[in-house]
Amino acid sequence: MGKEKDTKINHTVYNIEDVGQVQIADEVVAVIAGLAATEVEGVAKMSGNITNEIVSKLGMKKLSKGVKVTITGTQVDVTLNLVLSYGVSIPKTSQEVQDKVKSAIETMTGLTVSEVNIRIAGIQMDYE
Repeated sequence: MGKEKDTKINHTVYNIEDVGQVQIADEVVAVIAGLAATEVEGVAKMSGNITNEIVSKLGMKKLSKGVKVTITGTQVDVTLNLVLSYGVSIPKTSQEVQDKVKSAIETMTGLTVSEVNIRIAGIQMDYE
């Protein structure tokens, strides 16, 4: 007999006006953050660690690539690893990403975003 793999999904639980509970998987919050970040002009792509890069090359691309989410109670901290397009203003683009990610998470989940940290992992050169 083989051992069954125990897969644990981290999630946040909170009550809504005594009607019931809402459970949000950490992965859902990470996907929201990643999608919101890539909608900002000047963000070329998300950058993951080496494991995420290998998984991506194997065709199992994850939407949360390059996103780390830490949820404590109803507070969320997000760290994004970004590759920006050459020529964009890093401070301006980073601020837009922070604003968009914070807004998307808070609007869609009801959680409070306390931090959105940006790590610039690289610059993408567009050659014609």
